[in-house]
Amino acid sequence: MVSKNELKQLSQLGQKKFREQRGLFPVEGKKAIATFHQNGFEMRYCFSLETAQIGGVAATTISASDMKKLSNLSTPPNVWAAFSLPNPAAFASQNINIALDGIRNPGNLGTIIRLCDWFGITHLLCSLDTVDCFNPKVVQASMGSLARVQLHYIDLLDAFDKYGLTPIGTDTNGKNMYNEAIPKNAVLVMGNEGQGISEAISAEINQNISIPAYGNPAAESLNVAMATGIILAEFSRRG
Repeated sequence: MVSKNELKQLSQLGQKKFREQRGLFPVEGKKAIATFHQNGFEMRYCFSLETAQIGGVAATTISASDMKKLSNLSTPPNVWAAFSLPNPAAFASQNINIALDGIRNPGNLGTIIRLCDWFGITHLLCSLDTVDCFNPKVVQASMGSLARVQLHYIDLLDAFDKYGLTPIGTDTNGKNMYNEAIPKNAVLVMGNEGQGISEAISAEINQNISIPAYGNPAAESLNVAMATGIILAEFSRRG
């Protein structure tokens, strides 16, 4: 049985300051919850509308009205859980490195996390002003992939220097990416949805690549998540 006070505190996990205070983040839906549990995340609370077990852990049964209070979704799930925030892991450079510069849309970040998981990228660099990966909308959009991809929030200029990475810009005015080679120690920088790559980062970039438009040149430019998927597909193909 969960108290009204505890239910209220857990319902506040949609806000970053309360996630940090409690050291918890929410996950909604049985499949996503099972994925985090199977990948070693510590499940601290688990609630369900009916008798259920997630990874051998019995869920506490609550009412639909209480589930609605906990949920950040327009249609509350049957199962809701809170996991301990993980301890930061050490960054490891990969064949393809990605850095996100000021990504603000939770759906975009969640989709990029899914793409990284799909293409085998387990470490993702994020500027300090990129949206929190444990935002419920990011968790939901990642479809469980956040359980397998480590995000590192860091000053990107410091990260490039610390890890010996050469930043490669992604910009509509860059050179055709299908004709461009990138060094092994490169990091592909994906910029903010509206402003692109910040001036401070741009000043350190000597090479910019773009995705050529083969269709109508009047079409709106690709959003950052779509662009990331196309770029990852190309450079993963090259091996």
